[in-house]
Amino acid sequence: MSHARGSFGRQLRSDLRLLFGRPRTIALLAGLAAVPLLLAIVLFVAQNSGMAGQGPGFIGRVTGNGLFLVIAALFLCLPFLLPLTVGITAGDAIAGEAQTGTLRYLLTLPSSRSRLLASKALASLAFAMAAVLLIAAVALASGGAFFGLTDMTLLSGSTVGLAEGMGRMFGVALYVALSLTGLVAVGLFFSTLTEVPVGAMAATTIVAVVSSVLDTLPQLAAIHPYLLTHHWFDFAEFLRVEVNWSVLGSGMLVQLGWVAIFLSLAWGRFTTADVTS
Repeated sequence: MSHARGSFGRQLRSDLRLLFGRPRTIALLAGLAAVPLLLAIVLFVAQNSGMAGQGPGFIGRVTGNGLFLVIAALFLCLPFLLPLTVGITAGDAIAGEAQTGTLRYLLTLPSSRSRLLASKALASLAFAMAAVLLIAAVALASGGAFFGLTDMTLLSGSTVGLAEGMGRMFGVALYVALSLTGLVAVGLFFSTLTEVPVGAMAATTIVAVVSSVLDTLPQLAAIHPYLLTHHWFDFAEFLRVEVNWSVLGSGMLVQLGWVAIFLSLAWGRFTTADVTS
């Protein structure tokens, strides 16, 4: 048992070093980190112009309190940029190894296919977590530098202290990161189906886009609560005086369902497939 744990730990550390050491990963994280910084610059320049106050309400609040830049940046990244980067990472997890010819070598090491898949899943999840937390951290720093950090006014008009406001922003970031777990599982499944990473990356991103489109169709209201992206923006609960944890819990249950289904499909595919690369 200890040997198995040691083998899995080495595999996970190797996958994390490989993933976060790639120039592509660094470029993706840098691009995501640039979003809140650029948004802060644009809002700072435009705050005294005719464009001030345009856009969603919480974006207009950024100039009065830099804490809101965390929400604004995640709101802008969540529909497309975050799913795209997560799709690139998860879609490449297995297919990338197959394309480069290293997958067969990895399976000759004292590590089962199940442990290898679990390691790839955790590494992809680590990227999703790192991406969201990086956006939040840069947003917090940029918002503080350009607009200052003060007590937070909630949707009801009530005010909470700065410490509680920062805690709520951490809750927002954590909820958004956990909301991407289902997409990670989808990407891993597609990654086990092909030796062409681009195909798995594209398919993963398309699933998120299609889910968002279906969520806008009132004729499909019956399936909306079960869609991958339906609960992504429920992080707005952290802007209420009393956070409705049942709403957030529903979103997490949906993600858990997607994770269970697509990780099971990925495991079934990966553990029975003939590996030729």
